Amino acid sequence: MAEKVIIIGSGPAGWTAAIYAARANLQPLVYEGAVNDKNATQGTLPLGQLNLTTEVENYPGTPTGDTRSYLASALKGDRIPYWVSANKPQPSHGINGPELMELMRQQAVNFDTRIVTDDIVKVDFKTHPFRLTSLEGQTVEALSIIVATGARANYLGLPSEDRFKNNGVSACAVCDGALPRFRNKPLVVIGGGDSAVEEATYLSKFASQVYLVVRRDVLRASKIMQGRALANPKITMKWHRTLDEVLGDDKTGVTGARLKSTVDDAREQLDVGGVFLAIGHTPNTDFLDGQLQLDPKGYVIWTKGQRTNTSVEGVFAAGDVADSYYRQAVTAAGTGCQSALDAERWLAEKGYH
Repeated sequence: MAEKVIIIGSGPAGWTAAIYAARANLQPLVYEGAVNDKNATQGTLPLGQLNLTTEVENYPGTPTGDTRSYLASALKGDRIPYWVSANKPQPSHGINGPELMELMRQQAVNFDTRIVTDDIVKVDFKTHPFRLTSLEGQTVEALSIIVATGARANYLGLPSEDRFKNNGVSACAVCDGALPRFRNKPLVVIGGGDSAVEEATYLSKFASQVYLVVRRDVLRASKIMQGRALANPKITMKWHRTLDEVLGDDKTGVTGARLKSTVDDAREQLDVGGVFLAIGHTPNTDFLDGQLQLDPKGYVIWTKGQRTNTSVEGVFAAGDVADSYYRQAVTAAGTGCQSALDAERWLAEKGYH
């Protein structure tokens, strides 16, 4: 018997979709991804990119600090509800990425979401019910599908880069740039396109200095973005350079970056507190094998305004797999909610429930 809805992916979009689908009595089945070396290497293990992040300061409802004290102050003592009582201690540190993802997963489980720890490696959207095949060889059918497989940040592949991920190496300035570890410190941004210039400009609000490392002697960014970067007194261009090694130690994290010339054998060392990679993202859409309409960068295209519909009726997309612009946990969760509601209403229109 075909499942009502299968969700592929287990980041904020996937778990939010599961929560809403489960509460709509769709009995969702989530393929959260396999635990294997390939997924570990490319950053596509279960729980998504947020599970690779430490501090999370910008997810609503998770302030850093003593949550109980915040609520006690806001609710003026006698008005503190039972769930903030002294008998139920509240977290005192806000939340980090793995904690947030585990809580989202548990919330989905609480509503009877079923989970398979495996990858979907093949889809057949040409017939209905849709047919999916997993890495372990399982075949399953579904009346509707939510694709929430996300997008992985591109890295250079340096061992030192991997060593300091989430300890001074980041691929998201908006996510991490305002964290205390980066404030008032010199930082490095690697890349020469729009994303790199945007990241450098954003980081200049918090950093003491931003070095923008570019392989050539020209930026690929739009003229407007180039002008902003070149006119920003806190951004220093490092032309004809690439990242050779991230420097630091396990206690402090990143303390420097060694650059190498792209035209000769010259090396240069910068004392910095963080390294930001801005060389693009790769959406996790290879398994779709061209059966959904994708944009030139490989992201799933939403075919209806303000909806999560794709080019195949009954297949929906949520989160970063269809969003190359915002790429935030809260926006991914938002489209996860939308996709579940879209799937539920589509199933109802077709008379499936």
